[in-house]
Amino acid sequence: MILDIYKDALEYSAKDWKTLVVLGVVALFSFLLLPAFIITGYNYRVINNAVHGIINGRDPLPDFDDIIDIFVDGVKVVIVQIAYLIVPVILFIIFAVIAGNLTGVASSAVMIIGCLITLIVGVVACLMSQMGLCHMAYNDGAFTKAFDFKEIKEVIDEIGWFECIATYIGLIIITLVIAVVVTTLIGLVFTVFGISGAALGASPSGILAFGVFINWLITMFIVGPYLSIFNARSIGLLYTMQI
Repeated sequence: MILDIYKDALEYSAKDWKTLVVLGVVALFSFLLLPAFIITGYNYRVINNAVHGIINGRDPLPDFDDIIDIFVDGVKVVIVQIAYLIVPVILFIIFAVIAGNLTGVASSAVMIIGCLITLIVGVVACLMSQMGLCHMAYNDGAFTKAFDFKEIKEVIDEIGWFECIATYIGLIIITLVIAVVVTTLIGLVFTVFGISGAALGASPSGILAFGVFINWLITMFIVGPYLSIFNARSIGLLYTMQI
């Protein structure tokens, strides 16, 4: 089932390359902060489609319209994500303060234990936040449903904690692999061009600089948006495993 989710999400994310470019253009201005909420809101729409759809269905990518609604959804998503991260952040700060008041082996031991506990709590918090967003989407965008811990835990229990964590880790691995492979392939192509250009008397630095620029363009306008949709779709489909 997990592999079916990945297969569906990988195919789904490539359905409309124009949408990827649009998201890339929006991401280009994310430093202004407001566009970042639009991207987050669009990914929430992807989740919403997924939780109301089925694996290997024919769901289209969400329309990129009603920017105000997308922006509002994006703000809600960011609030949910920040709220869930508060606990692991506070835990880490507490252990850091305690370790700071100790010395030698005791300080290192407390810090190591603190990092391990924070990591475990952080993974659970991330999973809860993702399922919380799915639960909110499934309940017609009801904001409080993102924090209905009892219902969200029941959802995860129904799916299986192992399956959820395994799917989440798999998403991280797939995302990193795709990003690294694409970047490496483009880098190798322009490295070859640079070497060939040098043999012909051209400036290899100019060719390599152009390669870096092309790499950035592809990452910004295609790979980045593709992976964000892939992750959102996968999480939404994971939620449907308990319905």
